[in-house]
Amino acid sequence: MNDKTPILLFFLLATLTSLALGQGTRVGFYRTTCPRVESIVQSAVQSGVRSNPRAAPGILRMFFHDCFVNGCDASILIDGPSSEKTAVPNVPLRGFEVIDAAKSQLEAACPGVVSCADILALAARDSVVLSGGPRWEVPLGRRDGLVSQASDTANLPAFNDPISVQISKFADKGLNTQDLVTLVGGHTIGTAGCATFSYRLYNFNGTNQPDPDINPTFLPQLQALCPNGGDGTVRVGLDTGSVNRFDNSYFSNLRNGRGVLESDAKLWSDPTTQRFVQRFLGIRGLLGLRFDVEFGRSMVKMGNIELKTGTQGQIRRLCTATN
Repeated sequence: MNDKTPILLFFLLATLTSLALGQGTRVGFYRTTCPRVESIVQSAVQSGVRSNPRAAPGILRMFFHDCFVNGCDASILIDGPSSEKTAVPNVPLRGFEVIDAAKSQLEAACPGVVSCADILALAARDSVVLSGGPRWEVPLGRRDGLVSQASDTANLPAFNDPISVQISKFADKGLNTQDLVTLVGGHTIGTAGCATFSYRLYNFNGTNQPDPDINPTFLPQLQALCPNGGDGTVRVGLDTGSVNRFDNSYFSNLRNGRGVLESDAKLWSDPTTQRFVQRFLGIRGLLGLRFDVEFGRSMVKMGNIELKTGTQGQIRRLCTATN
């Protein structure tokens, strides 16, 4: 045995231990066990979004909300009287039927092989692509969780969180401030209910005045859509003028005082996050960032939060159930 043998044995043992514990995901995980997984999911997403355009932003938010609660384990898909799906932030989400359709097709093609968590990760990517956004390679190999409790959603990022709280919540998941601004940029597609921002329009922080971060020329548009005391379930586009198109106009709207949610508007008014918005906009004198590149990178990073892989968790045969 030479001097290097113990070192080589150490690394071999570490590698085998890592594989046994199922640490990490990889691109092409199902290459031999279910080679059509990506095309099957893509087809289901295309069909679902054609039937209901709200499914695309809904699936993207669904993946985000799933990963932020006990990791990316598809626990948000589980039915039950007090499951994550019933929590207030998750009730407006659309697209659950798309994941169920993909799972049904995959169970017919590759029974018991593809996890609901991986289906959701792929569907989130495909929803972005269908909306005109970038495509990225999705590492796979997640397994599904069995616990889903509405109470666990209490620490999801909220529409009225100040920047310091947003940064803290993302940091708790291993995501930095650039990831925060990038991932919230997913609001370039989708809508929000009036109930989540109408307080900004009439009586912000008890002042009987609107939020000063709102552009005065934009305010009447929002007030017309969300009258004082009106229907809080009315949906309003988060990226004015580009609600169904995945692009960086969302950041232009923030700069122009057209952020709909308070948490979004603060991305521009707070200097900690404003510099990243400026970099996405290509402001002269700053190192630019490409939203279409960075979004995929941050999605992959988020998709590795608190993974269950290897022998952890299970492959649920029904995404809505734990058995």
